[in-house]
Amino acid sequence: MTPIVAYMLIPLGACLLGAVPFALILCKVIKGVDIREHGSKNIGATNAGRVCGWPFFVAAFALDCGKGLAPVLGGPMIVEALAGEFPNDWFKVAYGICAILGHTFPVYLRFRGGKAVATSFGVFVGLAPITALIALAVWLIVLLSLRYVSLASMTGAVAAPVAYAVQHGSALGDHLPVLAFTITIPVFIIIRHRANIRRLLTGTESRFRKKKT
Repeated sequence: MTPIVAYMLIPLGACLLGAVPFALILCKVIKGVDIREHGSKNIGATNAGRVCGWPFFVAAFALDCGKGLAPVLGGPMIVEALAGEFPNDWFKVAYGICAILGHTFPVYLRFRGGKAVATSFGVFVGLAPITALIALAVWLIVLLSLRYVSLASMTGAVAAPVAYAVQHGSALGDHLPVLAFTITIPVFIIIRHRANIRRLLTGTESRFRKKKT
């Protein structure tokens, strides 16, 4: 197989994988509930937890993370097997972005998707695991203390580029692909949360609570 064909297959696969609505599928299959008709009507893990209970949040979050992690780790290996060369970090970042865009604009759901927090986290795990752990710690602290998933998600996203810059210091210029990702994706996540920002400012944003059984 020619290298150009191999390099093009992975972004397509990443988009299609990213578009799989795991939260929607889990709630529909196990509970018979279409989360597009309840709660925030979003297809992401947060709404799955809000409507069906926290185990669905955990499961959907983990699966959505996998959608971001798989192309970053597996994509280069597939390209190497097909084309005989290993992609550089720019391609890894591109594969991750394709998964994120697939989740945000899923072809299976008329391009109406989630906010890509979990999928972005999965990409971060593949590209910069230490940064991902720091961002996750910030997310957990904000979530447990304030119980606003949206605020926790945005705070964790903003913490990612700061953590990455501190981690690499003067050598930051040697990591431009991942640096560009750590700056761009948090901005994208914040834009996707603009409705949540308005509700936070007006005091109408819902707090995350365990669903009573």
